[in-house]
Amino acid sequence: MATIVVCAFNKTARGCLSSHLKAATRAGDLRLSLFSAHSPSKTVLQGTRWFSRGSSVRFMSHGTAGRSAAGRSRRGALALSGAAALTAAAAVAGFLANAEHFQRAEMATKVLQTAEGKEEEEGDILERCRGFMTAPVTDIRVLQERKAEMRTRMEMLIMETQAEFCRALQEVDGGTFKVDQWQRKEGGGGISCVMQDGKVFEKAGVNVSVVSGYLTEEAAKQMTSRGKVLKGKDGKLPFCAMGVSSVIHPKNPHIPTVHFNYRYFEIEEQDGSKQWWFGGGTDLTPVYVNKEDAFHFHNTLKEACDKHHPQYYSDFKKWCDRYFYVRHRGETRGIGGIFFDDLDSPGQEEVFRFVKSCARTVVPCYLPIVYKHLSDSFTDEEKDWQQVRRGRYVEFNLVYDRGVKFGLATPGSRIESILMSLPLTARWEYMHEPAKGSREADMLEVLRKPREWV
Repeated sequence: MATIVVCAFNKTARGCLSSHLKAATRAGDLRLSLFSAHSPSKTVLQGTRWFSRGSSVRFMSHGTAGRSAAGRSRRGALALSGAAALTAAAAVAGFLANAEHFQRAEMATKVLQTAEGKEEEEGDILERCRGFMTAPVTDIRVLQERKAEMRTRMEMLIMETQAEFCRALQEVDGGTFKVDQWQRKEGGGGISCVMQDGKVFEKAGVNVSVVSGYLTEEAAKQMTSRGKVLKGKDGKLPFCAMGVSSVIHPKNPHIPTVHFNYRYFEIEEQDGSKQWWFGGGTDLTPVYVNKEDAFHFHNTLKEACDKHHPQYYSDFKKWCDRYFYVRHRGETRGIGGIFFDDLDSPGQEEVFRFVKSCARTVVPCYLPIVYKHLSDSFTDEEKDWQQVRRGRYVEFNLVYDRGVKFGLATPGSRIESILMSLPLTARWEYMHEPAKGSREADMLEVLRKPREWV
């Protein structure tokens, strides 16, 4: 049975469709069981939007993932996108035109639970912890005692981000994440959630780490190279670092790989003062160019950025293209997104709110693309091209990625979690070059000359 994902952005159209959406809302269980990591959740994910606001109404159907050497039929996707002047009447008409299909479908829509523009209250620590994949890294009593501190607020955010994304992926895949909680003897620990050989995802990893201790000389050099002037006492720099990171490698080459990471650093200098900064970003690595997917992904990120500063998206999009660049190949890793690091202005509260907005886009910017391409068939040649592109992904992560370098230079780091980002399979062909005019060549052209998608 196919599933329709319905999204209406015009307020009038949204009102006309409300009766249909109410049924989907009632079908969701608004309660999260305590640390329910071992079964796919049917919960309604609070605070998420499945499509960015705009002037289009889309109806997307999906079935099961498939593979056929006969060709690239696109049976599972129906997308109706309108121009900026699309009216509410046209939106409703489009919906009614698909009424028969709608009646045969299950609703997969996630419903926004909070009013637009209203910040969610952070609420009780214990109650929020009930929705995590497992108990947080830091003892709950400690989190309650220092509830107002930024390190607590950030840990709660990354735990919630991990849980929301894992449950969304479990729902589409039908598999479950292995939840692996680990401790670091030097201080702190982490939670690695990994799903391998699923129906949709070959490898999906969503990791949280909360570590503390003293920066080594080598790790401190990594900071210095980023322009940080750090003054430790007797060569010691107390620090805490935390973040959530994820890399998703789908089986179907028409579903892109996605990566995101949001993190917070805090370092205490010899005079007792603290330096802090945030970093992170979300980026997409498709195997084939799809302009509609690229627009949706970038526009969702742009809207999150625009809530905080009109220049953020433009600046962080350019930063992303520069950072995820495989220099020895002369190409970007994918079609980008946003990336920022060492962000410590205009103020801690303002930056945290921005990071929170970005973290809450990871489900709505990616899952609609997954659902859209679930039933796309693919050939052996397309699968081989996916393997070649994964090889480039591996090259960037092992040669250039700053997070991997920092992790490998930090004592007690968990190597399995650091290398979680690598796919199960990849391919390196000697002197590989796609045929001119092919879709593979089109992809390379985009990677060699980054585009503006929004």
